[in-house]
Amino acid sequence: MAKKAVASFKADKSSAKSYTKCIKMVRSEKTGAYAFKEEMIHNNNVKDFFAGK
Repeated sequence: MAKKAVASFKADKSSAKSYTKCIKMVRSEKTGAYAFKEEMIHNNNVKDFFAGK
């Protein structure tokens, strides 16, 4: 039986629910290849992350 991989954010339980893991695909200007940018972001700043601010 396979083990389930679980990513955890070590923080206070009440504040951990206010964060979201965001993954954005970005293109490298140097090579033209795509890469993934991952960050743990507060729920209030998610739209800014995807807007590129």
